[in-house]
Amino acid sequence: MTDRQRTTRLDLSRRHLLRCFGAGAVTAFALPWAGRALADPIFSTYPFQLGIASGEPAPDGFVIWTRLAPDPFALDHGMPSAGVEVAWEVAEDERFQTVAQKGVAVARPELGHAVHVEVAGLKPGRPYWYRFVAGRERSGTGRAMTTPTFGAPLDRVRFAVAGCQNYEQGYFTAHRHLASQNPDFVFCYGDYIYEGRGNRLRNGPDGPVESVRQHFGGEIYSIEDYRRRYAQYKMDTDLQAAHAAAPWFVTWDDHEIDNNWVDSLDQDGTPAPVFALRRQMAMQAYYEHMPLRASSLPVGPSMQLYRQARYGNLLDLNLLDTRQYRTDQPCGDRWGAGCTDISQRQAEVLGKRQHDWLMGNLSGSKAKWKALAQQVMVMDLDREPGPETTENLDSWAGYRVPRERLLAGIRDRRVSNAVVLTGDEHQNYAGELHIDGKNPGRDPIATEFVATSITSGGDGEDQRPQTVEIQKVNPQLKFHNSRRGYLMCDVDGERWQTEYIVMDQVSDRKGIASSRQKLVVEAGAARLQLG
Repeated sequence: MTDRQRTTRLDLSRRHLLRCFGAGAVTAFALPWAGRALADPIFSTYPFQLGIASGEPAPDGFVIWTRLAPDPFALDHGMPSAGVEVAWEVAEDERFQTVAQKGVAVARPELGHAVHVEVAGLKPGRPYWYRFVAGRERSGTGRAMTTPTFGAPLDRVRFAVAGCQNYEQGYFTAHRHLASQNPDFVFCYGDYIYEGRGNRLRNGPDGPVESVRQHFGGEIYSIEDYRRRYAQYKMDTDLQAAHAAAPWFVTWDDHEIDNNWVDSLDQDGTPAPVFALRRQMAMQAYYEHMPLRASSLPVGPSMQLYRQARYGNLLDLNLLDTRQYRTDQPCGDRWGAGCTDISQRQAEVLGKRQHDWLMGNLSGSKAKWKALAQQVMVMDLDREPGPETTENLDSWAGYRVPRERLLAGIRDRRVSNAVVLTGDEHQNYAGELHIDGKNPGRDPIATEFVATSITSGGDGEDQRPQTVEIQKVNPQLKFHNSRRGYLMCDVDGERWQTEYIVMDQVSDRKGIASSRQKLVVEAGAARLQLG
């Protein structure tokens, strides 16, 4: 990276901070700490309780993250009301014999003593290792990878897709298995935390079921509530292992703020100005706990999360936000037969600016594969076979006009090799995308892989009887499974293979992971085949 490029990157951060927060923020975020910092603190307990992480890889670097929290559930999380210096190192080898970059950051109380270091000046397309030191305490070691140079020839990329990890409904054993796969990166599609109160019991299909473990406290509303909830999840060592194994690209779905929220609306009819306060606190806590760049710093109750990552000439990854710019769910957001509101012309899922940004990316892409990494199912499924069509109104199916606009945009621009990556459903699905699933055209427009949950929904079963019936009347749906787990995507110039990794159980830490199915899309066609 040249000095001019480094200056440009810093200037971009300065412009973002000046525009959003004013001149004082440049000192607070982008420049060295000007106030009093504790340079050599002594901690009564280990300060890296929440682990470490990397994310947002680029050809010259990535973000490395940690948050100092010796006592994660305390109001002050065991930290003083002052900034604390944290040293960091990035090395070319696991033993740190060749240090590539190092420096000192400040864990600021305004951000819950979180640290986000945007490391630059590294070599493209290779692994690095990183760690932090605060006072006399050293963190564990994490592995990150830079991306290849933009447009450079790339033979292969291998990555994981995961999300929906309800703490109360299972153990995160799948994350430990994911870490052992050493992916190039992880895409987390959301529902990283769940916002509800702690419950010893939940309703199961055969009556009350005791929660595997229990959330701390009631439903979360304040910044301290959200911080404690993230801390409870982050303290899970299996999740820490997955973060330490590879860089993550993260986006949210609904439970990071409130179930089924969109734009300024929550599910309880809270006045918009009041809900905006909750969103603002939830978004700050989200930023504090994710390996994101300063460009994603919340600005009031909004946050920039849609963005693009590029892997040489092989893969463009378009990360989308399907919550922040969406209009209200139609038909009162009821699960059941669709109503005429699902065809509202003014409805939005991405919003015009994000939609136009995405179409520009797809039109201009020179990569072999174009991925849409997002949250809710695009596939058009009739959810209950019978005389009336039943839709999931919190998916793209509840928004017919934006859905058609999305798929027609891919078709009309002749975008080849488009693959949609999705979560939210707590089941594995794979299918082909048509504008009208009931009357599909000759050739699919794109392919969709839907990842099940890490834990949400409990142990599950191989296939739900109801979903077997759904597949019979939805020929575009090619595979389904109802176990917990994650996806491993193995992509080269000739084909995209998605492997469905499932757990036999998540109610016990001894759950075993196995490969349930491999599905393949050949380059130049959007049809699914068995791997």
